[in-house]
Amino acid sequence: MPQQIVALTRDCKVTEIPAGTIHILSEGTPVVITQSLGGSYTITVGYGQLMRVDANDADALGFEAAQQPDTSEFSEKAVWDQLRTVYDPEIPVNIVDLGLVYSCSITEKDGGHNIDITMSMTAPGCGMGDVLKSDIEQKLGPLPTVKNVNVEVVFDPPWTPLMMSEATRLQLGLDY
Repeated sequence: MPQQIVALTRDCKVTEIPAGTIHILSEGTPVVITQSLGGSYTITVGYGQLMRVDANDADALGFEAAQQPDTSEFSEKAVWDQLRTVYDPEIPVNIVDLGLVYSCSITEKDGGHNIDITMSMTAPGCGMGDVLKSDIEQKLGPLPTVKNVNVEVVFDPPWTPLMMSEATRLQLGLDY
């Protein structure tokens, strides 16, 4: 999506990037949509401050909420497919290809599945950890037979650009 200027159609909750602070922008506030991936939107406001608009608030930007993909059967592939719909709000790459997901453990219990995710952030001071954790829980929770989703953000080992997939490094113009 090319950058687009819109005025909010209603008051809207936004998350400041990278601090993670919640703000309310007033109806009529002009914003520039810089990224629309995985159902959420990254916008700039005022003097270029980055903010994230959740998929639930897409209508405030004049859009319909993103449709969830069909997840009629549980599988490890379905889990990874859903994880690939969670995007870093500053970099137009999903968290899997970005190398933020360190592990995904699926265990069966009482006819259901528990999913444990260990992930990192691109920088230890990034306040978006809780936002991305929530995105993961919202994407994996509706999968059939999922009983529990646990997401742990760790900083050891520290994330480096070398953890990105080769295709992602090429897409971003990084030569490692």
